[in-house]
Amino acid sequence: MQSTCTHHLSTQPSWLLLLLPSCLGLLFLLKQTFYLLQWLYATFFRSHKDLTSYGPWALVTGPTDGIGKAFAHQLALHGLNLVLVSRDPIKLNAVSSDIQSSFPNIKTKIVVFDFASNEGFGVIEEVVKGVDVGVLINNVGITYPKANYFDELEEKVWKEIVRVNLEGMTGVIRAVLPGMIKRNRGAIVSIGSGAAIVVPSHPLFTIYAATKAYIDQLSRSLYMEYKHYGIDVQCQVPLYVATKMASNVAFIEGPSLFVPSPEEYARAAMSRVGYEPRCIPYWAHAVQSFLAQLVPEPILDGWRLSIGIRRRGSDKLGPLDLHVK
Repeated sequence: MQSTCTHHLSTQPSWLLLLLPSCLGLLFLLKQTFYLLQWLYATFFRSHKDLTSYGPWALVTGPTDGIGKAFAHQLALHGLNLVLVSRDPIKLNAVSSDIQSSFPNIKTKIVVFDFASNEGFGVIEEVVKGVDVGVLINNVGITYPKANYFDELEEKVWKEIVRVNLEGMTGVIRAVLPGMIKRNRGAIVSIGSGAAIVVPSHPLFTIYAATKAYIDQLSRSLYMEYKHYGIDVQCQVPLYVATKMASNVAFIEGPSLFVPSPEEYARAAMSRVGYEPRCIPYWAHAVQSFLAQLVPEPILDGWRLSIGIRRRGSDKLGPLDLHVK
């Protein structure tokens, strides 16, 4: 078979053999140009969706700090009332008061719920039964208290990560979905991570990265299941954002060109709600993701492992922290 193919090629005109790789190269260039133009349009020129068209209320999990808090303020700015769900009643009341002070016309409801507990999601289901929740920002998540090898990780830690990042994310979607199906509209945004999408591995934070990969696949599949109901499901993929979690994971000390503040990230993220099933909202993160694709995977693996080892040996280790990235 191989000799037959070789003979066939050898009988072709030389100009045709030269033209073939040129055509393939042109097709590749056109494809990359299309992706670049598509990204530029989505990132800088495409109009925001009117999020109130999904309904008058948004539910945000993990809204007391970091990205979740920034999302809550952005949603209020866009005219949505808020259901705020977290485990700390003091912080919840502080965020609610801050939002109502800044946006007097916005209503807020607080739901005290510990995603790390073994409770069911009945309390959230009861709240959303009487509220027209059009947008869900599924943001709550936790990671390791410090970089660690899998065999050294305490059972309590990895079970809490699985409970919050998998069961918590899934349970909240299940709570809001029936109402969205009934109304034939809704937007579900779950916060993933570059740890599962951009880099090939995330050693010493393995369970965290694995749970974020679950969120990505869950979102993509739900996007296909429910788009005919008018429900837009999306996984948003941040890389490093200047939060406490990022500081614990990778020596992030503050905002920079490639590390936005939570407020900068949330502003970018709002423009992408309701569109593609997966996106990297912040422009500099998208550039980093593109550059990462050009680097051989073993190099990225080694770089990420070296950061984890350095982080493991550092004294700057904070407590297990409900969501940041």
